[in-house]
Amino acid sequence: MAAERGLAMATCTAPVNIAVIKYWGKRDTDLILPINSSLSVTLHQDQLKTTTTAAASRDFTEDRLWLNGKEADVGHPRVQACLREVRRLARKRRGGCEDTATLSLSYKIHIASENNFPTAAGLASSAAGYACLVSALARLYGLEEELSEVARRGSGSACRSMFGGFVQWQRGERPDGTDSLALQVAPETHWPELRVLVLVHRAEVVVPERLAQMMQHIRDRDFEGFGQLAMRDSNQFHATCLDTFPPIFYLTDVSRHIIALAHRYNAHHGHTKVAYTFDAGPNAVIFLLDEAVAEFVEVVRRSFPPSTNGDQFVRGLPVGSAVLSQELVAAVVSKPVPGAVQYILHTKPGPGPQLVDDPSQHLLGADGLPRSRA
Repeated sequence: MAAERGLAMATCTAPVNIAVIKYWGKRDTDLILPINSSLSVTLHQDQLKTTTTAAASRDFTEDRLWLNGKEADVGHPRVQACLREVRRLARKRRGGCEDTATLSLSYKIHIASENNFPTAAGLASSAAGYACLVSALARLYGLEEELSEVARRGSGSACRSMFGGFVQWQRGERPDGTDSLALQVAPETHWPELRVLVLVHRAEVVVPERLAQMMQHIRDRDFEGFGQLAMRDSNQFHATCLDTFPPIFYLTDVSRHIIALAHRYNAHHGHTKVAYTFDAGPNAVIFLLDEAVAEFVEVVRRSFPPSTNGDQFVRGLPVGSAVLSQELVAAVVSKPVPGAVQYILHTKPGPGPQLVDDPSQHLLGADGLPRSRA
């Protein structure tokens, strides 16, 4: 970007990712290094994304940060770690010297970031947020190199949001974490039939063989193997959370109702048609193929009848109608819980961070302050 202008600005969007093989905690909390390698699915930004604008100006007197319209602490250690690393890489690329043709690294930074989904509801908002921050800063400073290691310094799973499709976060072996990176296992176009349902009801030790198995299931587009392994990994993760002292409770009664519903639905069909996973939150993420979406959405609607928002109960990608057989209803729909699920978000695998070229979409105005979104 040009430098000696009054203001330089870049806006990017970044996706949410959902782990199907989880990393099970950190072996180094300062560098955010995982105990195990993990594997995730990047969700499409048409339904779930973070948008971040980063601006630099010689007229700014201090670094500032706004999250969802409210000023936040720009001095947060993880934010500073990302800023420091991006500036270091920019300085290294320039050979340690300033050039009048490039943006001065001494300029202060203003950052504004917004999510189009609940920020703390187990939907990996920090992953999308830090991936978007790093992407916007990299664009601002003209960096093009691999940046998943930098995003990891903000939030571990953010490194996986630097790519689309199916992504592995490698554990790495080096103490400095330089080999703990993300890489794309397959693009979002690899499995076009795969769909994802996020059932929102509250807006708030994996072995190497398991990871290898999941990668093979994705390559083979084997939903039976993919679904079974995703559910087993999620169950084991949450069982371990309960086995800690004091125990950690992420799942709620509604979460457990959804788990039981998925198993009854699969049992009725005699094979795995839907697979659930839960991250550090109560909302279920359901993987399924497009052919099963309409029927399972109707099963969820019957099991958790919407109380007030029937026309807004299903959001995101369109969902067709389905007529349930009496046999299916009798076998699967057990004791409906009205209003327990607020809404269903229908999405699919999608791409990694994107540059926003339209200046009207910048979150910051020409004065470097958040624009009014009224």
